[in-house]
Amino acid sequence: MGTVIMHNVVSVDGFIADEKDGVGPLHEWYFSGDTPITGSDDPEFDHSGSGSSFRVSRASAGYVREMWQAIGVIVMGRRLFDLVNGWEGRPPTGEHVVVVSHRPKPEGWHPEASYHFAGDITTAIAKAQELAGDRAIAVNAGDVGGQLLAAGLVDEVAMDVVPVVFGSGKRYFGGIDGQVLLEDPHVVVQGDRVLHLKFKVRR
Repeated sequence: MGTVIMHNVVSVDGFIADEKDGVGPLHEWYFSGDTPITGSDDPEFDHSGSGSSFRVSRASAGYVREMWQAIGVIVMGRRLFDLVNGWEGRPPTGEHVVVVSHRPKPEGWHPEASYHFAGDITTAIAKAQELAGDRAIAVNAGDVGGQLLAAGLVDEVAMDVVPVVFGSGKRYFGGIDGQVLLEDPHVVVQGDRVLHLKFKVRR
């Protein structure tokens, strides 16, 4: 089975967005470098929503390329799905998306897209593992990611730490209640305006 990786860009004080779901400067590093993440720019869909292509520092490009190429499935919550409209059926990486939601897929929404809706985290991960095979499963941080981590269903925690303090907002680990031990970081990559870290979850 593929590795389950909880991942997100995060402020140094542990927030993935402000109270109104704004990300402020958290994603600026994605568009301020000189190295494209992919081999060529994709004009069909702009994931940034700003008319910009992903261009990062060379160090970040190597890290992000390797990580994105390993991902087969993204697991996300319904709130993020609604905020980005499911990336219009085209996730930034991977071939499949599993949305944790008590509500079904919107009627008529991108029927061509491999998006699956699951009513709870256990069902979501089981479906993601079925779809991913040996490829990695990326779980968006926040409430859903925190629930999966607390349930022992996450193998690694990956954080793209940006030097900004939010003070309040949406927490990387959601509403997790209790202690989870991580190993020392096995990946540390210094990019421009971002520090990439990966930790294995201690079993």
